[in-house]
Amino acid sequence: MKPCPPPDPAPKRPSRVTLPAGSCDTHGHIFGPAEHYAWNPARGYTPPDALPTAYDALHNALGVSRGVLTQPSVYGTDNRCMLEYVSKNLYRMRAVVSVDPDVTDKTLAAMHEQGARGIRVNVADPGGNPFASFAEIDKLAYRLKALGWHIEFLIHVHQMDDIFDGIRKLPVDISIGHFGYMPAAMGVAHPNFQAFLDYFAEGKCWVKLTAPYRITGHKAPPYEDVTPLAHALVERRPDRIVWGTDWPHPICPIPMPNDGDLTDHLADWIPDAAVRHRILVDNATKLFGF
Repeated sequence: MKPCPPPDPAPKRPSRVTLPAGSCDTHGHIFGPAEHYAWNPARGYTPPDALPTAYDALHNALGVSRGVLTQPSVYGTDNRCMLEYVSKNLYRMRAVVSVDPDVTDKTLAAMHEQGARGIRVNVADPGGNPFASFAEIDKLAYRLKALGWHIEFLIHVHQMDDIFDGIRKLPVDISIGHFGYMPAAMGVAHPNFQAFLDYFAEGKCWVKLTAPYRITGHKAPPYEDVTPLAHALVERRPDRIVWGTDWPHPICPIPMPNDGDLTDHLADWIPDAAVRHRILVDNATKLFGF
């Protein structure tokens, strides 16, 4: 399995932007201890331990008040590592879990009590997608609707010509991570990104401004080529945008950035302070039920 480098152990406070009170990091992960939580054998990478103490220190450094942990593909549908932490911190934490198509209503209800507010369907990384078809996702989605949950998809929008037809029919809100995994070099004018924007404008989809290092053509921040994508998304539906760190940055294909520098991108992506507050505080509150 491909090993992942650790995050920068000394995150800096952002120098170009101050996060408003109540800001939420809507996309992070914790890993380990490795001896306590078994890896999924179908995983595509192996991360180092990234423990809750380091995650809390990250938020203290950045000025983040709340967080959402997203189930990583390396654990498959075993959500224990994440939920054991979130359930002890419900005043400020939520989770997006991974489940099988045959998950019981009893299990879903128990996860809701532990802070889960959505499921993740990861079609971009090995080990992250237990669903064999959209029909299985659709069937589960009707049960998720009763809980007020959403479905988060990790997809490459530039390679998915027909996926939005299936997503559009789902009865729950959708979240798309990492700018839709759109390579910045392909640009806003790419037909598939334009189709993504059109779907996004319909109002049932949320987009996470996360992991710009996965789509940039640059080796170090600032990732200026990502800014046009951010502007296009924010201008289209500022009420359906959230932000996250993607800490501890698994599958970072370029030199590991410092989280303070990553957070400073918000000054360029969302220059208006009122819109930043909406995205960092209000939108996250609505999507994750704080």
